[in-house]
Amino acid sequence: MGFNDEEIKKLLEAGRIARIVREEAARTAKPGMKLLELAEFIEGRIRELGGEPAFPANLSINEVAAHYTPAINDELVIPDDAVLKIDLGVHVDGYIADTAVTVSFNPLYEGLLEASRKALENALETVKPGIRVSEVGKVIEDTIKSMGYKPIKNLTGHSIGRWLIHSGKSIPNYHDRLARWRLEEGVYAIEPFATDGAGFVSEGNIVTIYSLLPLHKGRYTRKELIVYKKIWSERRTLPFTERWYRDLFETVEGLRNTLKLMMNHRLVHGYPILIERGRGMVAQFEHTFIIHNGEVIVTTK
Repeated sequence: MGFNDEEIKKLLEAGRIARIVREEAARTAKPGMKLLELAEFIEGRIRELGGEPAFPANLSINEVAAHYTPAINDELVIPDDAVLKIDLGVHVDGYIADTAVTVSFNPLYEGLLEASRKALENALETVKPGIRVSEVGKVIEDTIKSMGYKPIKNLTGHSIGRWLIHSGKSIPNYHDRLARWRLEEGVYAIEPFATDGAGFVSEGNIVTIYSLLPLHKGRYTRKELIVYKKIWSERRTLPFTERWYRDLFETVEGLRNTLKLMMNHRLVHGYPILIERGRGMVAQFEHTFIIHNGEVIVTTK
């Protein structure tokens, strides 16, 4: 799959916006700040700069590794000693850049952040057309372990498609000998997660991020179909949050009940938050890169 000039332009533009917003978000985040305020800042800036969020801003604290975005009227604030993962995505006409940074308000965890950051750096130096992804995973694992931490083995980097955050291929964060496929022309994200815990995540019981599933035959309420069509027209299957569709309903309760119904009817998929199994602290850094004409271009750097 080759890219034409127009596609490359959109991928680079998504990366440029993602980089700016990631850096601004890292500077803006402070203890005591509401996560809702930070999420709205991130998503608002993406739109101001001419992109659209590829998914809701993920703001995951301490042992929560991923998939937390604030709900409507969310009161949660950044704790004083927090390790905060800021994971954001930008799309320009469906062409995506995915990037993340971790901010620590406790100097104790600087080493943990450095392990994840360095693993990303070393992995990006390794990537080239034709390399096996197991080799990339080995570099990530060796780097994190050499600094006294563990990679999270059941979280991975991934291939990216148009309108698709995860387009089917995974880039492991450890030396997975079964990951035999090789990097070829395409778009990819590498995201090493480092922890002082068990090295695995489990699903929690909070869901604040959703995506549409394909419309299939069934009996649906009028409201379900209105919501489905509205989201499909804007997002296709890209993830969304209830915050973005508040104005379709008179009450928050009405919106939540409809989303619940849509999940029961397999129209909507929910992404539970992911929690480190040993309740360890988690750090994450992430970049998106393109392989094009034998070259590696990091779009979010």
